Amino acid sequence: MIPVWIDTDMGFDDLAAICVIGASPDHSIAGLSLVAGNAPLANVAANAAGAVALFNWKFPVHPGRNRPLIGPLATASYVLGPRGMASAGRHLPEAELKASDTPAWRAIADHVASSVAPATILALGPLTNLALFALAEPELARRVGSLVWMGGGVGGNHSAAAEFNASVDPEALAIVLESGMPLRMVGIDTCRQVRISQADAEALRSYGTDRAHIMADLLSAYAAIAGPDARMAFYDPVAAVAIVDPDAVTFRPAYVEAELHGGATRGMTVIEWRVPRRAEANALVSTQADEDRARAVILNALAVCCKSES
Repeated sequence: MIPVWIDTDMGFDDLAAICVIGASPDHSIAGLSLVAGNAPLANVAANAAGAVALFNWKFPVHPGRNRPLIGPLATASYVLGPRGMASAGRHLPEAELKASDTPAWRAIADHVASSVAPATILALGPLTNLALFALAEPELARRVGSLVWMGGGVGGNHSAAAEFNASVDPEALAIVLESGMPLRMVGIDTCRQVRISQADAEALRSYGTDRAHIMADLLSAYAAIAGPDARMAFYDPVAAVAIVDPDAVTFRPAYVEAELHGGATRGMTVIEWRVPRRAEANALVSTQADEDRARAVILNALAVCCKSES
């Protein structure tokens, strides 16, 4: 089995992405590191504690950075609510997080150092922890086999120009792009090709377990972001699908630059596709997702996570 390290700001789509990795017969979860993003770090940790309690996760959890490298934290509370994970009814259980004392960047470094094969990392939030790792352990960073990140893309959602995860900490993205870690960027334009609806929440509820009812309430609130009777892009799980079913997501080499200075464009991912004629590629950038195939992987993973209470 291929171990995957997951770095997350623990919204609902993050939770679904973790389920995708956890349900894969070919992958295991080596550990979880937490970063502020969807919500302040305390709320991220509370969501992680609730997920650990609900799903009986055994892998270690490591709190990480509570703010971007530069400037104040911007959260997605205006969309996701103060918890960073809204619900149409029940929430994740309240629980105390039994977290490791090892900070996130160090835990990532230790995982990469101990990996027999080049490590696979799935990043679902701002790249702050990964940037700290790259700055502290540049040689280890170059030993990472694959860093799959849900972030960036053509266009924006946090602003007109910038995707949320890139916009929260563009300096971290710039450091990761310079680090030599092989980045596979799953952008919002690709994620918007894979959508879920209220019908998917009710299908999940039909499994009848306590887990299923909680997850259905969370999925229902997430789907409602798109509005009544609309289908909502299922962002983070698409990045997880790129790991467990690589043929479901198509990538092209490109040169990516993080815009750090523009007032209206700060956090924008500027993508130069004309490689190597205009620039040398520094990333693989997603261009297309097979919606039917990706949905099947994601919904099957949620079913696996919810059918059992053990």
